[in-house]
Amino acid sequence: MRKSEENKTQIENLTQELCRLIEKIPKINTKIETLNYVRSMLHEVSPFKSHPVDFVAWELSENIESNDYNPNHVATSEMKLLITSIEEDGYTMPIVSSPEENLIRIVDGYHRRQSLLKSTKIYQSTFGWLPVTYIREWHRGRSDRMASTIRHNRARGAHDIDLMSNIVREMTEMGHSTEWIMKHMGMDKDEILRLKQFTGLAALFAGKDFSMHE
Repeated sequence: MRKSEENKTQIENLTQELCRLIEKIPKINTKIETLNYVRSMLHEVSPFKSHPVDFVAWELSENIESNDYNPNHVATSEMKLLITSIEEDGYTMPIVSSPEENLIRIVDGYHRRQSLLKSTKIYQSTFGWLPVTYIREWHRGRSDRMASTIRHNRARGAHDIDLMSNIVREMTEMGHSTEWIMKHMGMDKDEILRLKQFTGLAALFAGKDFSMHE
C-alpha cells in the first residue's frame, strides 16, 4: 500500500511540474501541439484506448477536409442554432475524423467545422483549431468510413435520399453485398432495394435473387 501511495505522490508531483512547463510555453500553437502529445501518450496507457473519444485532439481547421459523400444536410435555421449552441456552450462534441497522409478527413461533424468558419466568435475562441477524434485504425478504408458516416447520421436524424442512393451505388460497385450493407449501414433489405431502384441500379441485380445472401 505504501508503494502505491508513493507512486501516486510521484505522479502528482510530475503532473504539477508538467503543467508548469506547459503554462510557460509562449506560442499558442506550440502549446496546443504539446498538449496533444501529452494527451496522446496518456491515451496509450488508458484502459479506454479502444474508444476514440478517450483521446480528443485539437487540429488546425485548415488541415481538416470534408468527405465527398456525406448525405446529411442541415437546414438554415438548424445551422444557425448549431452556431449559437457552440458560441454559448462551446464545443461539446468533437469532429469524428480519419487521418490521411497530409490532411484529416471528416467522417462526421462537417457542420461543426462549418460553424467555426462562419462564426468569428467561435474561430477566435479556438484560435482556429477544432476538436477531433480519430476512428479506429482498421476502419479507415473508404468503405468503412462511409459506413461509419451513415451510422452517425442515421442515429441522429434524416439524410438526403439522393446522396444515400449514391452511397448504395458506390458500395455495390465496390463489390459489397446486400448483407454487408445491411450490417454496416443499418439498413433493411427493402430499403436497399428502393435505393437501388431510385438511383437506377436495377442492372446491378438483374437476373439475381435479391436476398440477404446476395
